[in-house]
Amino acid sequence: MPRITLRGSCLNRVYRPHLQNLHRYQIYFGGAGSGKSVFLATRCVVDTLTGRNTLIVRNVARTLRHSCWNEVNKAISRLGLQRFFTVSKTDMTITARNNGAQMIFAGLDDVEKIKSMTPRRGVLTDIWIEEATECAYAAFKQLDKRLRGPSAHPKRLTLSFNPVSQGHWICREFFSIWQDGKPYAENGAVSILKTTYRDNRFLTDEDRAALENEKDPYFYQVYTLGNWGVDGDVIFTNWRVEALPETVPGDRRMGLDFGFAADPCGFVLAQYDRKRRQVWVLEELYEKGLTNLALARRLAPFKGEIACDSAEPKSIAELRAMGVAAYAVKKGPDSVLHGIQWLRQQEIILSPVCPHLREELSNYQWQKDADGRVLRRPRDRDNHLIDALRYALSGDMDARFAFTASKQSLGL
Repeated sequence: MPRITLRGSCLNRVYRPHLQNLHRYQIYFGGAGSGKSVFLATRCVVDTLTGRNTLIVRNVARTLRHSCWNEVNKAISRLGLQRFFTVSKTDMTITARNNGAQMIFAGLDDVEKIKSMTPRRGVLTDIWIEEATECAYAAFKQLDKRLRGPSAHPKRLTLSFNPVSQGHWICREFFSIWQDGKPYAENGAVSILKTTYRDNRFLTDEDRAALENEKDPYFYQVYTLGNWGVDGDVIFTNWRVEALPETVPGDRRMGLDFGFAADPCGFVLAQYDRKRRQVWVLEELYEKGLTNLALARRLAPFKGEIACDSAEPKSIAELRAMGVAAYAVKKGPDSVLHGIQWLRQQEIILSPVCPHLREELSNYQWQKDADGRVLRRPRDRDNHLIDALRYALSGDMDARFAFTASKQSLGL
């Protein structure tokens, strides 16, 4: 194997620690021009010389030649390693001459071909999915199953993308560990790195100016700042995930939405800072099949009054008989819209231990009519923890807004 020295002129500093990243699932996401693809192409080249076999995929095969294929070949040239590789444009494979390890390029539009694909020697150790937001969840699961068999190298599945939609399966699958405002997270088998154009010192001033002067709000958020894109019909955008401070400001609030078989029971513990209009969500309970007895046991550690859905007076009475300070919230005309409007005017900060509420906030949308027009009512599904949060804070809401809310104030 040739001795390779990756000098500063070859790689942005933010990526250098990830040359040896061994997490099973690796996510590199963020804005345009951040150097994600260049780094991963460079790492693939070096890894192949160490004996790793990498399958490099995009959703459509014809897009590979002008993206990943070109990036990998440029990385080989940039490192001066042309003599160590055999390049087959016909098969779209690149083979290391020192050990026979390969980089294999394929599109996900031919699933059967992917299933039968195997390197010349050994097994696949790595899969890199470029523009992973184009990849269907079922295709991702199939690819994950391809990483099997004995190897001296730990298996790795790498996803790189611009975060185009907060409702994407990648966000649901992996981002429960993510804290907004921090560039890196890892937990168990998963690591996530966020980068933007600011991390790429190889961009020109013209490149930077084009990104910084982007006028479209969506494109600015996604491609300049590298943030998850928000669907225009999503109700809540005023939230973030953040590690809780040692002392959380505000007063304790708790809310409970009943469920059992089809729907989960949803409970939230929150602190409300009235002065700053901040809602801190500290903990959540999200579980199906809880009897009232089991629920009472789960709620026993949480001391104080718990606001509950008034539609279940029998359950409330049973919880009270078992020592839980449950009470029914008052519901007036348009109470749901009133609660939504009020919550949209607060700053909602979620603890990282609240993944289900994060998912609900990401996907809670307004209903539409047959012509696609937004209606003044939310979709009544996947909102159990949101309802619990409304109940918890119902006493803090000014009731008069239930009757004066305008479409404009609701974002319609």
